[in-house]
Amino acid sequence: MSQNLLSNINSPIDLRLLKEDQLIQLSQELREFIIDIVSVKEGHLGASLGVIELTIALHYVFNTPADLLVWDVGHQAYGHKILTGRRENFDTNRQLNGISGFPKRSESEYDAFGVGHSSTSISAALGMAIASNLKGNFEKQHIAVIGDASIASGMAFEGLNHAGVTNANLLVILNDNAIGIDPSVGALKEYLTAVKNGKNPRQNNMMKSLNFDYSGPIDGHDIHAVIKELKRLQKLKGPKFLHVITTKGKGLKQAEKDQVKYHAPGKFDAKSGEIHSRSEENLPPKYQDVFGLTVLDLAKKNKDIIGITPAMPSGSSLKFMIEALPDRAFDVGIAEQHAVTLAAGMATQGMVVYCNIYSTFLQRAYDQVIHDVALQNLPVIFCLDRAGLVGEDGATHHGVYDIAYLRCIPNLVIYSPLNEIELRNILYTAQLGLKNPIAIRYPRGRGVTIEWEKPYKEIVIGQANCLKSGSETAVLSNGPIGKNVTAALAKLGQPKTIAHYDFAFVKPLDEKELHLIFNQFKQIITIEDGTIKGGFGSAIAEFATNHNYKSKITILGIPDTFIDQGTVLEQQQFCKIDVSSLEILFLNNIN
Repeated sequence: MSQNLLSNINSPIDLRLLKEDQLIQLSQELREFIIDIVSVKEGHLGASLGVIELTIALHYVFNTPADLLVWDVGHQAYGHKILTGRRENFDTNRQLNGISGFPKRSESEYDAFGVGHSSTSISAALGMAIASNLKGNFEKQHIAVIGDASIASGMAFEGLNHAGVTNANLLVILNDNAIGIDPSVGALKEYLTAVKNGKNPRQNNMMKSLNFDYSGPIDGHDIHAVIKELKRLQKLKGPKFLHVITTKGKGLKQAEKDQVKYHAPGKFDAKSGEIHSRSEENLPPKYQDVFGLTVLDLAKKNKDIIGITPAMPSGSSLKFMIEALPDRAFDVGIAEQHAVTLAAGMATQGMVVYCNIYSTFLQRAYDQVIHDVALQNLPVIFCLDRAGLVGEDGATHHGVYDIAYLRCIPNLVIYSPLNEIELRNILYTAQLGLKNPIAIRYPRGRGVTIEWEKPYKEIVIGQANCLKSGSETAVLSNGPIGKNVTAALAKLGQPKTIAHYDFAFVKPLDEKELHLIFNQFKQIITIEDGTIKGGFGSAIAEFATNHNYKSKITILGIPDTFIDQGTVLEQQQFCKIDVSSLEILFLNNIN
């Protein structure tokens, strides 16, 4: 290969100095650069490999950052980051004090809009385009790049519906690779597949019907074809839609072959693509697998059990039930609002519905939780995966707000299991005729118990448990963060002055136990892996105020700031809820 091109590109200005024929070589270099770093540092791989040519073409044709480029979700934006001045520090991607794994406005002027959750790009770019019109700038370009999974979301349709009746200078590019994190589902996916195969199952093109100037589908890996079409569209006014066909994982055979596994494969060999195997023998289970295997076991015994997930069958491990009982387990696509109300509808007919949604994504269906489930007191079982701090995905993905935003909703039970055995038991308990909706929140990652598949035990709703007795200070923990408390107390030799209680139920609180605690202890410490404001600790403080208790209350949890990317341990250290920080705090209480 001739002289390295990528090493001389520090911004799209440098990119535009290249001849178009050189961009094929640049595409190869950019792919290799991403593969080399992600193989060691980890991150999202397949999505970025699939849009290399499209990324280069966009920055080559359009005058970014003056022209505004919005990436949906942002899994696919690694090439964009590298070409826009972040090549030298790309190896800090998703690390503490490094660059974010997603586009972020405060990080670069080329990141026109911060993203992390899907389906926001069309609305955001349309908003920018309308604002440009109002300012009299009719030449500025506004581009939204969205995938075939994200465009099926309701919000994307809302944006398209509005854009079609404007004169906004908006270009929507559909990056169609038939997969999000898992394979895309639904009637729109079938429509797009038919279009790709040269068939149009509807009389009219959908996008033309919405008043978009539609073109495509074109090969997204033919950089000359992409550039030619972008230049043509650049001259057109009004809403435009370009359908681009790509292959997720393009350029790494294993990533093309197993697109689900190579979405975020962990460490792998950059040359062979082989993922470095990590033996899972004699390891505690992942919380998601405890959910998936337990619900499947329960569903085999209870024909009324239904499983629902919005586009995360692998991440949630509902895949086990989807494979074994496909008529009773549903991947509804990126549609959290629909998932919640679908579950509510099923619950009205006596079905026992486990609706599994990542905590951070349930935020997108808040009205449905209140209006369609809680208001009608329908016993939907919300299983909130990735609750608490989630690590390298950072601020857009932490599940730290759920306690605060759910605690204020009437009728809703909120439970955070201390460990995977308690998760298994609450999943069992919830299908025994629970009369209220319940939110069961549990973290990303592994538990602590290898032999977790023990006989089911019914959990008493609203009951707290004393894990360790003490005489002066009571530590009240909610959820798996309680293990940090246990570890810190063990390091201090189990001080007799400190008691530890597991308050798995944030709602209803065990008020009987709380009266005993406040009558006995002058010092109360609460700890949670959720926000301090409005969370579990706030609930304890409210109880104390309502009953005129004067004990000193210290509330530990996530402070009132967005927590950036890093490891979960680093994030816990920042929040002072890691074992070492707790050890110091408890030691000061002893002394």
